[in-house]
Amino acid sequence: MEYLKFCFVFSCWMKFANSLSSTDAPQAPAPIPKEKLLVLTVATQETDGFHRFMESANYFNYTVKVLGMGDAWKGGDVGHSIGGGQKVRLLKEAMWALADQEDLVVLSVDSYDLIFAGGPEEILRKFQQANHKVLFAAEGLIWPDKRLADKYPSVRSGKRYLNSGGIIGYATYINRIVSQWDLHDNDDDQLFYTKIYVDPLQRQTLNMTLDHKCQIFQNLNGAVDEVLLKFGTDRVRVRNTVYDSLPVVVHGNGNTKMYLNYLANYVPNTWNYEHGCSHCDDNILDLSQLKEYPNVLVGVFIEQPTPFLPEFFQRLLTLDYPKDKLKLFVHNNEVYHEKHIQKFWEENRNVFSRFKVVGPEEILSQGEARNMAMDLCRQDAACDYYFSIDPDVMLTNRQTLKLLIEQNRKIIGPLVTRHSKLWSNFWGALSLDGYYARSEDYVDIVQRKRMGVWNIPYMAHIYLVKGQVLRNELKERNYFVLEKLDPDMALCRNARELGVFMYLTNRHDFGRLISTANYNISHYNNDLWQIFENPLDWKEKYIHQNYTRIFTENHMEEPCPDVFWFPVFSEKACDEIVEEMEHYGTWSGGRHEDKRISGGYETVPTDDIHMKQIGFDKEWLHFIREFISPVTLKVFSGYYTKGYAVMNFVVKYTPERQAYLRPHHDSSTFTINIALNNKDTDFQGGGCRFHRYNCSIKSPRKGWTFMHPGRLTHLHEGLPTTNGTRYIAVSFIDP
Repeated sequence: MEYLKFCFVFSCWMKFANSLSSTDAPQAPAPIPKEKLLVLTVATQETDGFHRFMESANYFNYTVKVLGMGDAWKGGDVGHSIGGGQKVRLLKEAMWALADQEDLVVLSVDSYDLIFAGGPEEILRKFQQANHKVLFAAEGLIWPDKRLADKYPSVRSGKRYLNSGGIIGYATYINRIVSQWDLHDNDDDQLFYTKIYVDPLQRQTLNMTLDHKCQIFQNLNGAVDEVLLKFGTDRVRVRNTVYDSLPVVVHGNGNTKMYLNYLANYVPNTWNYEHGCSHCDDNILDLSQLKEYPNVLVGVFIEQPTPFLPEFFQRLLTLDYPKDKLKLFVHNNEVYHEKHIQKFWEENRNVFSRFKVVGPEEILSQGEARNMAMDLCRQDAACDYYFSIDPDVMLTNRQTLKLLIEQNRKIIGPLVTRHSKLWSNFWGALSLDGYYARSEDYVDIVQRKRMGVWNIPYMAHIYLVKGQVLRNELKERNYFVLEKLDPDMALCRNARELGVFMYLTNRHDFGRLISTANYNISHYNNDLWQIFENPLDWKEKYIHQNYTRIFTENHMEEPCPDVFWFPVFSEKACDEIVEEMEHYGTWSGGRHEDKRISGGYETVPTDDIHMKQIGFDKEWLHFIREFISPVTLKVFSGYYTKGYAVMNFVVKYTPERQAYLRPHHDSSTFTINIALNNKDTDFQGGGCRFHRYNCSIKSPRKGWTFMHPGRLTHLHEGLPTTNGTRYIAVSFIDP
């Protein structure tokens, strides 16, 4: 019986269903054509943010109408306080002409701090799915009147509060909202919209709602932790992980503008893994097409003792750029460096079109000096660029200045890093108190795994600024002095506040930063002690240019059995070691009694100074481990040296004091003997004779070392120096 009842009911239902024609079934609304979407935005100036907004809009082919361009802004300081009413007034005026277009959809958005991540078709589809006439952006924080919080309708899930930076709706309904505006330009736009929205009658009559789950609008304020980048093949999206949505409009409201800059380094198609940087060559300035190169003022700021300063100036001199187009401003705050600057000035004062030095006697603070230099460019209409570079930047790329100019940005710096470290000249993000924070992409940018041109919040040490920017956006004089910030931080904060984007390029290998933190200037040649702090610069300055050929081309000689001869020191290293010893001046005199060694007695004494006496013993042992030990392994196969030596010293041979050294064995497993000056130029005679093989080496080369076994097989003597002074550096290794 029950089965028969079921069959009857089912049969009736089927007849009813079949009786329905296809026209009676509910139909999905037809998609709104993208031609029916109009974007309205207010922008009184063409800022960097506005240009970025337009680039993203053009990428998706939005139809955009800009309101208020060229007008004076009277809407208050909306970044720090209430205001923005001018935007409503301008929108109200624009809507008068659009109010009767019932099928027109208007999207009203901010522009300076906003980008598009999707196209018109997507935004219209999501608007239709919302099934309301007007849709406002939503956020989790209420502004500007927290007392209105209780008047908001409660929501089970999603953002509760209105944000006026994004509105989408039919033109007639948008017009009905903005027609109610009768306030002043500096009154608050968000408060105006909020009061309308929280009115239940208006909310129902105007059929308004909020985009609670960020389907269309993503406001970043209070939601940075919700947002991730989603990389696709052709473009990059912003994904809200809380609502699993892909917002179309991304708004850096409040204090999230720097985070928006980070997102806009990728969204919508700025950079991705597939194609890398998509816009790096946009608006490139082709220097080869110019009649003449731009004029550049170079500012150099020596604010503390800095190693390798002569090398820094030499690199500046060898930049591939016409020197008659360069003016040089040097601020030196260190008396110690006056000798270096004086030497460079004397040799090159006529190389540059202008060479100005401001010394420590002027008693300028660093900020004042940087303001002075920038002002020289600002006040000179012929100054096309201002190039600021600190002496801790070692530019290894001679094309650096050209490459920066060609990128054609208002402010741009090249990536420079500490050798083999993550320390660099930029920050990818800032903490809430305005100091360093690591962005997700910082390491990849520093290691050049992601190469491009990056919008960043802070840079230092080296950057290029357009002269016209100094005369327009950055026309005030005192940008380097702000509260308790260091000068570079002050400049960057001022640039951010003015909406001037700062860029960093890592498309090329430009150079490196050296460490100045532990630079001791108590020695005669202080750079010699930098082998730990700045090993790469130490190597470039002090290691022979042909040293690496030992390993690539077997660039060494064997003048006597098991005596290997190879280049190790540069001429500069030899000269400075000799100078350091002569500056110390207390030579031992070649006496047998020697309190410097264990037991106090030297059987085969030399006229010498120990490395330990000048405080160079740790550095010297490190030199042995880094540059001698690898050669040892090459020539004495199977022997692994400890790279340890107790006796490390410089010997001085002169006919008047000690001309030669009698036959002896060294207290070592092997010995190195480095010639520190030139035969026939600095001295005559000299050399070394190995008795077992009756083999003599009488033509030592400056910077080259002998390396030979110390015990048993290689009895040797120092041949007489007949004229002048001969210097050698000796180490008894693995005693």
